[in-house]
Amino acid sequence: MSTPREPSQQPPHDSGAPAQPTAYPYPNPQSPGAGGPGAVPPPSPPAPPAGPPTLYSHPAPAGGPALPPPGNPYAAPGPYGPYPAARPSGTGGAGRALLWAVVGAVAASVLWAAGLFALDGLGAAADLRGYDAPANLCTGSDHTSFSSAYPLADTSPTHSSLRDGAFDQSTCNVDLKKSGSTYADAYLTIDVQLHKKTDPGPEFTAAWKNYPDNHEGYDVDTVAGIGDEAYLVSQDTISGSTSGSLYATLAVRDGWVTYTMTYSAYLTSYSTDSDPPQLAEVTGWLKSDTRSTLEELRG
Repeated sequence: MSTPREPSQQPPHDSGAPAQPTAYPYPNPQSPGAGGPGAVPPPSPPAPPAGPPTLYSHPAPAGGPALPPPGNPYAAPGPYGPYPAARPSGTGGAGRALLWAVVGAVAASVLWAAGLFALDGLGAAADLRGYDAPANLCTGSDHTSFSSAYPLADTSPTHSSLRDGAFDQSTCNVDLKKSGSTYADAYLTIDVQLHKKTDPGPEFTAAWKNYPDNHEGYDVDTVAGIGDEAYLVSQDTISGSTSGSLYATLAVRDGWVTYTMTYSAYLTSYSTDSDPPQLAEVTGWLKSDTRSTLEELRG
């Protein structure tokens, strides 16, 4: 009587039977018939069909799937298609902020330039206060106060004028002569300027108030009651002698109009004038004729 076979026992090997398939794709050295005579290894699984090339895959090994680039697990196509490409730099939050900053700067520059253009177009109106710069200032000014000391009138005084969109100017030069003189004993120069584009105030003040700073030997005094500001600049080197010079200028600014009246006399051994006027007399004549001339130029 035969003994029943234990379930764990394997059936005897039949060299003529084919090998049984297993989950392990290669021959199992422990499986029956492995390495035995006549053993035939199972066929290799077929290679998967080659897919379309991608920008992110590396060349696939022979018979294998495409591999993603090292260090980037998102480069290979995902289960629902390729992963979206990375957003270009500059279009994220920081990029948008930079873009808007540039746009804002350009807009601000445009508005600033437009504002400057508008302000320049408006401009400050020239404060000329009704003054005029006549073509002939010699006939349009008063210098009669000097006739008491210089009675001989100049029959041919010289004058000049300039008219421009930015600046008008008139000048007169008069020779002052005493009785019996053939040549001029003194000189009188009158000048009026109308500044149409720029306010001459700051430069006028700096030039005349500080006149002695770069003209040694001159005195400057403030004169009240004529225009917005007036300065009397003078120098007297005669001091009762028969030689030397006597110089005085009354400079006036009224709004954007400037005016000067200058007296000058030079005594030498050849001069026929042995009794020139005193500085106080000259400055009084300058003030009197300046007031009347300014009134006439505003008429």
